[in-house]
Parts: sequence; C-alpha cells; structure tokens
Amino acid sequence: MKQFKRFFSLLIFMVFTISEFSCNNNQSTPSQAIIKQLNLKRGNIISCSPVAAQFGLVNFEVTGGDDVKKDFNLAVELLHSFEYDESEKVFAKIIDEAPGCAMAYWGIAMCNFHALWTPPTEAELKKGAQAIEIAKSIKNKIAKETGFINALSLFYKDWNKTSHLARCLDFEKAMENLQQAFPNDNEVAIFYALSLVAAANPKDKTYAKQKKAGAILEAMYKTEPNHPGVIHYIIHTYDYPELASLALPAAERYAGVAPSSAHALHMPSHIFTRLGLWDKSIQTNLRSVEAARCYAESSGNPGHWDEELHGLDYLVYAYLQKGDNIQAQKQIDYLNSFKIISPVNFKVAYALAAIPSRYVLENKNWKDAANLESHAVKINWDDYPWQESIIHFARLLGAVHTHNLQAAELEMENLKKLQGRLQKQKDIYKATEVTIQMNAGDAWIQFAKGDNASALKLMNMAADMEDSTGKHPVTPGEVLPARELLGDMYFKLNDYKNALKTYEDVLKKSPNRFNSLYGAGKSAEKINDKEKTIYYYKQLAAITNSKNPVRKELSEIVGFLAKN
Repeated sequence: MKQFKRFFSLLIFMVFTISEFSCNNNQSTPSQAIIKQLNLKRGNIISCSPVAAQFGLVNFEVTGGDDVKKDFNLAVELLHSFEYDESEKVFAKIIDEAPGCAMAYWGIAMCNFHALWTPPTEAELKKGAQAIEIAKSIKNKIAKETGFINALSLFYKDWNKTSHLARCLDFEKAMENLQQAFPNDNEVAIFYALSLVAAANPKDKTYAKQKKAGAILEAMYKTEPNHPGVIHYIIHTYDYPELASLALPAAERYAGVAPSSAHALHMPSHIFTRLGLWDKSIQTNLRSVEAARCYAESSGNPGHWDEELHGLDYLVYAYLQKGDNIQAQKQIDYLNSFKIISPVNFKVAYALAAIPSRYVLENKNWKDAANLESHAVKINWDDYPWQESIIHFARLLGAVHTHNLQAAELEMENLKKLQGRLQKQKDIYKATEVTIQMNAGDAWIQFAKGDNASALKLMNMAADMEDSTGKHPVTPGEVLPARELLGDMYFKLNDYKNALKTYEDVLKKSPNRFNSLYGAGKSAEKINDKEKTIYYYKQLAAITNSKNPVRKELSEIVGFLAKN
C-alpha cells in the first residue's frame, strides 16, 4: 500500500513534466519586462565574520549548468539561515544569467515567505505570488521542481482572502505529497519538515507536528551535520520547554557551521535560553550583535539592522537572569542611542518594547516601570498593538506597586483597546497574549484593593492561560511570567508554601530564572525548609557573579550561605 501511495504521488508530479530542461536553455524564458517588475534585490553577498564566507553545506539537486548549481546551493544555504536579502541576491543573479531557471523564481518566493518568522507583508506577498506564477509559467520542468513550485504556489494562492495559517496548512500538505513522491531526497524532506513546523498549532501541547519534523531532521543530522537547514530547523522544532534539551547538540554546533550569518550566530540562544544556559546565550548573542552591526555598515543601512535588536533582546534577558544589571544597562544605554532602525518590523517593535520593560520589571523598579516611556525612534505603534501592550502592562504593574490605582486602571483601559484591535484583526494569538496581561494586571489591581480571592483567581487564570499558549518563537520569553507573578502574590499573602510550589513550577518551564530561584529559596527559608533554601540559593549563586553582587538579593543569599 505504501509503495502504491508513493507511485501515485510520483505520477501526480510526473504529469506536469514534459522533459528534462536546463536552466541555461529553456524555451519559455520570461521577458525582461516581467522580471523587472519583481524589483529583485541585487548586489554582492555581505559576509561579516573573521573567516571567509561560510554558510554551511547544501547539495540541492537542480537542473542547470555547474555555475547555476553552485549559485543555487549558496542561495539555499543563505535561505536556510534566514539571510533572506542575501539569498534573494543570489537567486536574482541566477535569473540574470539564466532567466529560464524556474527554481530561481521559487527561491525568490521562499525568501518572501519566511515560514518561521513573521507573516509576509502585503508587498512581500505580492512579490512572492508574482515570482511563483513566473516559475509555474516556465515549461519543461522536471517533476521534483514542479512539485516544489506547485506546493509553494498554494501558500500564495488567494493570499488576500485566506488566512496565513490556512495557507501554511495547504503548503504542508503539498510538501507531504512531494516527500512521498521523493522519499530519498534530503532537500525535499528538509522543506517538508519546515512546512510542518510552520503549520504547527501553538496550542497543541502534544507537539505532534514538531516531533514529526524532528524525527525527519534528526535522521539527516547524522549524515549531514553541516547542513544549515537541518541544524537550524532542529532548533526551531524543539524550541519548547519540554523538547529543548533535544536541540542542544544542534545549538552548540550551528554557529560554527554558518559563522558568516548573524542569525546563525544568534539562533543557538533560543535553546540556551530555554535551558537557562546564560553564559552560552551571552557569548553567542555578542557575536551575533557584532555581525549584525557589521552587516548594517557593509550594506549601506543608514541605521541599525533589525537582527541587531533581535540579538540585544536575548542578550539583555540573559544578563538579567545572571543578575548583571551593569551589563544589561549598558545594552539599554546603547539601544537608547539608536536614531534610525531599518527595517522596522515585528521583532524590532518587540525588542523596543520588551528590553526596557524587562529591565524595570525583573528588578522590581516599580517607580521606573510606572513612568516607562517608549523608545525615541519613530515607530508606528498602531501597526504593533501587541508590542505596544508590553509598555502599558509594565506601567500598570508599576502604578499598582506605587499605589497609584487611578493610573493602573487607565493602563488597563489601554490594554483593553489594544486587545479589541487584535480581535478585530482576528489575530487570536496576540489577542490572547494581551488578555493574559489584562488578567494579570486586573489581579494586582484587585489585590491592591484588598480583594485577595478575586486577585488569586485572576492571577491563576492568567498563569494557566499563558502555560497553555506558550511564548512567541521570536521572543526569549514572556516579559514577566504570569506564574512567577502568581508566586509573588502568594509570597505577599504570607502563603509561603504555595509560593514555593509556584516558583518551582516556573523553574520547570524556565530553568535558572533569577527571580524564581530567589523566590523559591526565600519561600523555603520562610517555612524553615533549610535544605531547599540552600539548594535554590546555591543554584542562584552558581549562575550569577555572587562574589561581586549588583542586586541586593545576591548579597542576602551570600550572607545566608556563609552562615549555613
């Protein structure tokens, strides 16, 4: 039966095939006027690393001459590391030299899809749709290439009428058929795995699609340990608390495989963050930020590149978990010096909102939180309601803890407006994220009013909702975990037993979080559980610079451990 299915799938793709063709000699070459309409990115490849350009090793079997094959492999290497602009430049070079190469247009469409990143903009959707239509119009493609092109065309089909997720699901199904037709082709399998992760439901805590993708990628990792797609997608596939340890070998390898990619230098920190390996996260993000800065300068970017802010977001998070406010503040001062950021997009808006919010919230600097201002760089926050909500959430918590309930309730109204806008946009995930903030914020408002029962009910609701939703893959973590806030509330109520249990639950999901380690230790100390107190304080001392403490909590635990 399985052999019949493979034969049938192959037959489906073969009907599109007339004969083998060469990208250098095709009878249905698109006109220069049509190619010009794509407005392709062109130029030399920018490589920012102390070694010669290294982006991993790909062997994508594509028809064409040796030069086409060499360039195509480089383009796919870049594509797998999310170096979309540089990848498009190489695909554009192939089109300039061999305009009848259908797969080069597929490559352009893939560069504008960015399946595991933010959904494409309208301009990117139009460009990708146009590129894939050109690819489909070129005759005499072989079956596998027709399959790749037809699969991707389903993502772009009716993009202005159909949801992003629905089109990702269509892409996944088509890639599954292609994989069944070509079960021994590694690139087909890798892109099928990518489609599975792109179409995964973030609320599915069985991680069925991620595990399926992981099995495919891990099998190939044994024979292709230097393939950027295999390594990179393993990291994305297992970027969940329950699965992260499975990606540690890939995370520790990726930066060495593609050291010329700023994103490849950053990406291991997704797993390092999940596992609480703060020193490793800091080191790889320092390299990524430096590479991103070099890229901006080399590309003629008038300001700072978005990938630099992405790295800074994870870098500040790691410094804060080590209790290193000095280094965290240095990064924030550096961020505040930015005058121009290009391009401004989802992850830029997130970093601009989250970095300063994290600093004041993690340190419980409530006065500063209440007066938090948005970054001076001009950004249309109307385009990013979820990111804007982070600033209002920080202000709300700051206002509550400085006993300004009027200001807190005003911030609650701001959150409600932003949540309503996201609901109208049918952006369920982000609307849910703001709902979690609203429940947590309302919990602390009720707590300040003395309604402890309502406060705990709302805070538990926020924590459960956050656990069932999970963090966005672009972010290092929630700006402040709802369950950790629940632990703080129990602690303030002198319910130290429940506080301890709650902090321990946070640490299962987010190992080595500074505030949860301290909270667990402090709660254990309050109930005279000396063994657990020493256990958590020693963990905190081990991940921080307790010999030269900056945060007062570290001075406190050093004193305790010295006596015990």
